[in-house]
Amino acid sequence: MRKIILSILGLLLIVLSIFLAKKIVDSKKSYRPQAQKVVKTVFTQVVQNGTVPIVVPANGNLVAKNRVELYSEVQGVFRGGNKLFRPGQNYRKGATIIKIDSDEYAASVRSAKSNLFNLITSVMPDLRLDYPEVFSKWQAYLDDFDMSKSTPPLPEMSSDKEKFFISGRGILTSYYNIKNLEQRLSKYRIQAPFDGVLTEALVTEGTLVRSGQKLGEFIKTGIYELEVAVGKTYSDLLKVGELVELNDLDKTKTYSGKVTRINGRVDQTSQTIKAFIEVADETLREGMYLEANLQAKEEENAIEIDRSLLLENDKIFVVRDSILDLIDVRPVYFTDKSVVLKDIPDGTNIMAKPLIGAYTGMAVQVFKDKSANEKG
Repeated sequence: MRKIILSILGLLLIVLSIFLAKKIVDSKKSYRPQAQKVVKTVFTQVVQNGTVPIVVPANGNLVAKNRVELYSEVQGVFRGGNKLFRPGQNYRKGATIIKIDSDEYAASVRSAKSNLFNLITSVMPDLRLDYPEVFSKWQAYLDDFDMSKSTPPLPEMSSDKEKFFISGRGILTSYYNIKNLEQRLSKYRIQAPFDGVLTEALVTEGTLVRSGQKLGEFIKTGIYELEVAVGKTYSDLLKVGELVELNDLDKTKTYSGKVTRINGRVDQTSQTIKAFIEVADETLREGMYLEANLQAKEEENAIEIDRSLLLENDKIFVVRDSILDLIDVRPVYFTDKSVVLKDIPDGTNIMAKPLIGAYTGMAVQVFKDKSANEKG
């Protein structure tokens, strides 16, 4: 009897455990949150076509417009002057930059001038007897003849007889030989052709200078040229005399320049054309790097947007009833950051800032400026 009672109790306990377990399992409900649809916000702008200036950026280094490379045409010892021949030295127009010892050569010039004076003196008696009408002007020439100065021009000959007579005595030959010597003597002194500064000095005082040797470089300060390379696409839009805005690398200073020359040949390697911009400013220095903005032309009925918004080079996103869509556009000019587009109807709501993961048919909401709404 005892065994029967224990068996019944065990069975009841098992049934009760199963019932309770099922009750617990049924009471546990799995919660699955409903997926929410995320709608991204986009920035847009309404298209208003207008006139967009096409600005072609270019850059380069300044070069002095007036520069002279100093070369020696004679040989001699470089003699010091009032100023040291050093880079950065300023010279006024006509001042002596380089003086080469010319004492020996100057002596030979004076000797030739003395010979000319003696020749003319020797024919004066014949002129008095045979050509008394021209004697006075030749006498005046001798009176004004100065060995320390440049040889004056010979008196003008009024007749063929006088010319044959003077030429037959070797006076003309002697005179032109002297002028040739004097011309070479002038090369022993190099003068400044304009107000400027010495930028390079390759010799020093006391150096033996040889003919054909480069001595240095001399430039005129204040007026410079900027050589820039412009794509051949826009070369026909540039004009001589066009004003150009220039700025330095830090964009802290702005200068005004003018296109003075345009090369007529296209560089075969880069397919660009060289344009030269003249700029005048006393604060500029040769070799400075400047950036130029060339006003090439004005594009009518166009807009300018960020280049990152252009897809496949001819499409952009627009928003239609909170849905993204693509439309075809016609790019007419690219820069490193922007692009000028045409063929977009006025009033079109286009995307103003890139959206990661954007695709055609994507549901979006247009960003609205609350502050603007409150002001309105």
